[in-house]
Amino acid sequence: MRAQPAASAAAAVRSGAAIHPLFLIGRAAAVAAVVAAGGCTPPRPAIGADPADPAARVAPVRAAPVIDRYESLRPQTPAAWPAQNRRVTPDSGER
Repeated sequence: MRAQPAASAAAAVRSGAAIHPLFLIGRAAAVAAVVAAGGCTPPRPAIGADPADPAARVAPVRAAPVIDRYESLRPQTPAAWPAQNRRVTPDSGER
């Protein structure tokens, strides 16, 4: 039933008929009432400390060393290839 006034207004616009001014005033009043009531909503409760409070307690800042676990990646002398192959080949038990 609610969609009928909107549908009839849309049909009136398409047919070129005039829309009753009270219809437009009613829509404008409804929009104004919703906007005005939006200002009456209570503020959301703050969770945690207020960020604007300069006396609020905060966690201490810790400095983390950037190169704490540094490992040199400089080229090393190559090992013999048979030893490299034995090191990376899975032990299958067969020979």
